[in-house]
Amino acid sequence: MSLTNNANVLKWVEEMIALCKPDKVVWIDGSKEQLEELKKEVTSLPDDDPNKMFYLNQEKLPGCLYHRTAVNDVARVEDRTFICSKTKEGAGPTNNWCDPQEMYAKLRPMYDGVMKGQTMYIIPYSMGPVASPISKVGVEITDSIYVVLNMDIMTRMGKAAFDKLGDSNDFVRCLHSKADVDPEKRYIVQFPEDNTIWSINSAYGGNVILSKKCFALRIASFQGKNEGWMAEHMLILGVQKPDGETKYICAAFPSACGKTNLAMLIPPEGYQKAGYKVFTVGDDIAWLKPGKDGRLYAINPENGFFGVAPGTNAKSNYNALASTMKNAIFTNVAINNDDNTVWWEGLDKNPPENATEWKGSKVNGKEFTQAGEKLAHPNSRFTAPAVNCPCISPEFDNPDGVPISAIVFGGRRASTTPLVYQSFDWTHGTYIGSAVSSETTAAATGAVGVLRHDPMAMKPFIGYNVGDYWAHWLEMGKKLGDKAPKIFNVNWFKQDENGSFIWPGFGDNMRVLDWIIKRCDETVDADETAIGYLPKKNDINVEGIEDEVTPEIMDKLLNVDTDLWKKEIAEMRRYYDEDIAAKGGNVPAELYAQLENLEKRLG
Repeated sequence: MSLTNNANVLKWVEEMIALCKPDKVVWIDGSKEQLEELKKEVTSLPDDDPNKMFYLNQEKLPGCLYHRTAVNDVARVEDRTFICSKTKEGAGPTNNWCDPQEMYAKLRPMYDGVMKGQTMYIIPYSMGPVASPISKVGVEITDSIYVVLNMDIMTRMGKAAFDKLGDSNDFVRCLHSKADVDPEKRYIVQFPEDNTIWSINSAYGGNVILSKKCFALRIASFQGKNEGWMAEHMLILGVQKPDGETKYICAAFPSACGKTNLAMLIPPEGYQKAGYKVFTVGDDIAWLKPGKDGRLYAINPENGFFGVAPGTNAKSNYNALASTMKNAIFTNVAINNDDNTVWWEGLDKNPPENATEWKGSKVNGKEFTQAGEKLAHPNSRFTAPAVNCPCISPEFDNPDGVPISAIVFGGRRASTTPLVYQSFDWTHGTYIGSAVSSETTAAATGAVGVLRHDPMAMKPFIGYNVGDYWAHWLEMGKKLGDKAPKIFNVNWFKQDENGSFIWPGFGDNMRVLDWIIKRCDETVDADETAIGYLPKKNDINVEGIEDEVTPEIMDKLLNVDTDLWKKEIAEMRRYYDEDIAAKGGNVPAELYAQLENLEKRLG
C-alpha cells in the first residue's frame, strides 16, 4: 500500500510501474523494522551475487555493512552524465546536452520491463531538515537495496517526507535501475525543467544515490536560479570563539584540495587551550537562502557523508574516521579476514596479510601492496551518518540554517595565488569564484601543473548554463546588498623552489580561518593590493609553528608576483573567450570588467 494520497506522486509511480514492470512494489517508510528486513535479505544472498552485501564485525563495527561494485562501475561517469534542458543553450558549454524528447526516446526502451522478476522500492526523502523552509522533497524509485540503505544514511528518508510534501507537485522524480550494469548503456540524466533524474546501468553510489550530486547540485542549482537561492558544492563549518559566539563559513574547493579535512578541522593546541572549537554543519553541499533578517543562511541538504576512504586516517581526519565506526556502509575497500574489519591505503602502514582485495580475491595484503597493487579501490567509499561525527554542529538540524559570514574559494596552486586574500566586494568575489582552478598533480595525468578550470568548484555540477550561473551569483549579491557574506580565496598548496609545500595545512588552516573571521568582525586591518586585501604580515598567528613558518616563509606565502598575475589575466581572458563565450556561455559583462580592473591595478 502507498504511503501518500498525493495525486501527483501516485500518477508518476503508476507510470514508472507500468514502464519497469516489477514483480513486487515496496514503499519505504523509513522504519527500523523495515530496514532490518532489507539488511537481512541483502546479506543472505549467495556470495557470488553482485547485489550481495556483507555484515562486518558487529562488535568492532556495529551496524556496518560492506559492498563491492562491478569492476567497470567504480566512480561518477561525467561523459555519460547529461543535462537535458529544452535548449542546448540552457545546458551551456560545461555540460553534455541532448534534446529531452530524444533522450527519453533512447532511455524508455532500456527501462521497459527492466524490473521483471525484481522488487521496486519507492523512497520518499527530504533534502535538509524536514521542517526547514529551505528543504525539498524527492522520491527515488530503485531496484537496489544498496540504494535504499545508502539513502537512509544520506537523507531524511521515510513517510515524514510525504507529510512535508502534502498535495504539492514540487518533488524531484528520481528513477534508477542497475539493469545489466553495462557501461556502454550507462546514463545519468537530469531533466531540469521536468524535475526529473533517470539513472541506468550503474550500481555505484555516486551514480545511484540520486539525492546527492544529481538532485542536491544539478537540479537544485536550476531550482535555485528560478526561486532566488543557491545550491553550491560547499562545506559549512562553524568556528566558536572563546567568547562563545560562533561564526559560520562556507568553502568551495575542487577535489583533492582538502574540503572534508577543513569541514572537520581540529584546531591547533594553542587555539584549543584558548577556547576555540570547530563544528561541522556539512562537508560537501550547501543550500543558501536569504533569511528574514536579510542575511544569507545555509543548510546542509544531506544527512550523512559519502567520503573517499583512501587517505582517511586518525591523523589526516580523525573526525571522518570516527564517523565510520557504526551504522556505516563501506564500498570497494579491502577486508581484513582475521577480524572481518576494513582496510584501505593510508589507513595505517600495516596492510592485513589475510586480506580480501576490493575485487573479491583473497590475497596476502603485504605482498600484494609491495607489488604495487591496491587493496582498496582509489575511489572506495564510506557512507556514514552525520550524527556519528564527534564535531557535528548543534545547529545541524536547525530548520532555519546557519547565518554565513564568509564564503571561501580555493584551489591547488604552486605559485601564483597567496595563502589568503579577501575580495574587494561581492562582484569581485564572484570573479574570484569564476577563476577557481587547480594544477594537476603527477597522480592525475602525465603532465604536471596543467591548469584545470573549475568555477566555484561546480564545473561538473551546474545544472544549467555556466554564464547564467555567474549572472545568478551577481544577482544574489544585489539582493543581499551590505548583508552579503565577505568573499575570500585561500591556497594551502604554495610551493618552494624544491616543490615542497611551505604552509603546514590541516589543523593549522585554523590560523587562516581566524584571520578571515577577524576580517568579518572588522577587528583587523589589511593591506590593499592589486588582487584584493592581504593580511598584514604579523596578523596570521604562527605561535607554535615559528620554526616552520618563518618571516621569510610568510613573505613567500603572501607574495603577489605581478608577472605571474599578468599571465593569470591572459589565461582567464582566454578561458572566458574560448572555453565559455565561444561555446555558448554568456559571460556577464561585470566579470569582463573585473578582469580589466585587475589588469589596470597591476599596471
